[in-house]
Amino acid sequence: MNTIHKHTRIAGLIYLLVILIAPLRLVYIPGKLFVDGDAVATINNIATHEMLFRFGLVGDLVTAAVSLVLTYTLYRLFKSVDRNAALLMLMLGFMDTPLYFFNALNDMAVLVLAHGADFLSGFDTAQRDGLAMLFLRMHSLMTYASEIFWGLWLFPLALLVYRSGYIPRLVAAWLAINGVAYLALSFTGLLLPQYNDAVANFAFPCQLGEVAFMLWILVMGARPRVVAMPSARAA
Repeated sequence: MNTIHKHTRIAGLIYLLVILIAPLRLVYIPGKLFVDGDAVATINNIATHEMLFRFGLVGDLVTAAVSLVLTYTLYRLFKSVDRNAALLMLMLGFMDTPLYFFNALNDMAVLVLAHGADFLSGFDTAQRDGLAMLFLRMHSLMTYASEIFWGLWLFPLALLVYRSGYIPRLVAAWLAINGVAYLALSFTGLLLPQYNDAVANFAFPCQLGEVAFMLWILVMGARPRVVAMPSARAA
């Protein structure tokens, strides 16, 4: 197994970890614990299923750390293709990590409020529930902001995949479309939230570009194109 093929498989394995862990807090926990328009029920669910909520918080932190390793691994893989594009991908991909850690603070605040610690005795239950919902809302808005970088880093990655010849160019095009989908979701969530569900339904198949890329590099790896030598062509 050549070095590029080996490094590509490693990158695919790390990417798989990100794709498996990230939806825990992003999709699963809101679907299980959050009740639209009902702060009391939502906070009660979090207090009752505290460990599940904590798993989501830890999942975000693990995703942040693994994403950083993923970005660096992909940089090492593609830096020989185009160093400038690889550096741009590295910088944009790095922003994922601090945003995840920053957003974890919102969930930590929700846990403190849901517990109703002694130092919060100056707030009644309704006030604590309201503050907890504020932090949950901040988490949601920060996710929309993070989607800007989730989308932007895919453009230099798509360019690197396209130029490398290691991976089919169709995957590169899908990655670029995936980037556009994230940007559309981000700006819709921040500017026109009433259309967020409609845009999310349209964007979902576009977001499978990362999954296609991950599966390809994990299963197929990378096989650099072999360029025939002049003597071989002459023969």
